[in-house]
Amino acid sequence: MFKYILTGSLLWMAPSTYSQMRSPTRYKDEVFPDFSVGKNLSYSPNAKTSSHRFDWYEPIGDTGSSSRPLIIWMHGGGFKFGSKSMEGVKLWCSFFARHGFVCAAIDYKLGKKDFRFDFDGLVRNCYAAVRDTRLAIAYFKANAARFRIDTSRIILAGNSAGGMMALQTAYSSDAQLLKLVGNPDSAQASHAIEPGNIAAVVNFWGGIFQSDWLRNARVPIVSVHGLQDNIVPYDHRGFPLYGSGAIHRVADSLRIPNRLKTYDEYSHELQKRFNPVIASKLTRKRWLEAAQFAADFLYEELFADNR
Repeated sequence: MFKYILTGSLLWMAPSTYSQMRSPTRYKDEVFPDFSVGKNLSYSPNAKTSSHRFDWYEPIGDTGSSSRPLIIWMHGGGFKFGSKSMEGVKLWCSFFARHGFVCAAIDYKLGKKDFRFDFDGLVRNCYAAVRDTRLAIAYFKANAARFRIDTSRIILAGNSAGGMMALQTAYSSDAQLLKLVGNPDSAQASHAIEPGNIAAVVNFWGGIFQSDWLRNARVPIVSVHGLQDNIVPYDHRGFPLYGSGAIHRVADSLRIPNRLKTYDEYSHELQKRFNPVIASKLTRKRWLEAAQFAADFLYEELFADNR
């Protein structure tokens, strides 16, 4: 009788023990204990352009990989404020560097710093920021050997305005953005989405101006959003901006790979009450949960078949 009890106990313990002994999986788990940061590099042909600076995050000790997936991270701030040094950007870039990615946190051209809302101005500022994102993508593709980048796995990521930049870069064209504000140049603007071949979008509480633009491509999207967000709407409330809930619904209908994590009780930046300056310890914990949610999605979409 004792033999059967012992055998049963060992069988019950085995899966738990195996799980604990499982080696961490690159891109899904933390595999590097530390990372390095190269600060204030430039992705512009004119190195003196301060709005085209980036910080470069990479895992320390990553000597075996000849090419690595790149996450280009864009900060929030309504296209008027913010920088690559914001707390959330540093937290997410360090998180993904420890998971084996390389990350470029970029600055981009900001619009006039005022608090008045102007939809045309919002679109124009986003358009200018998208052009900077495309410039950054082109730079990293041209310098892939230097930075050891896998150009087939360039991921665009951002929070708030940065999430909007990632979505618009992957899914809209110059002509569509300019037409939205009645710009006569839209007739001559390119209808192509350049540069293409974006591997995935990480959208933290951002949105897309037109849900129909999701028909333009099939780039996987992972989104995180607070249901009570009163800055970027979770869904579509008559305002010409479609948040993560609407993106998830439309992407499902178009069979675009996507996943959405909703925080029912939280607003913008996953805060109870949005504060662009101070993030609490609990808010940062939710930001890390969002990062792990995104890492799990990216692993399944981009890397799981290569195990």
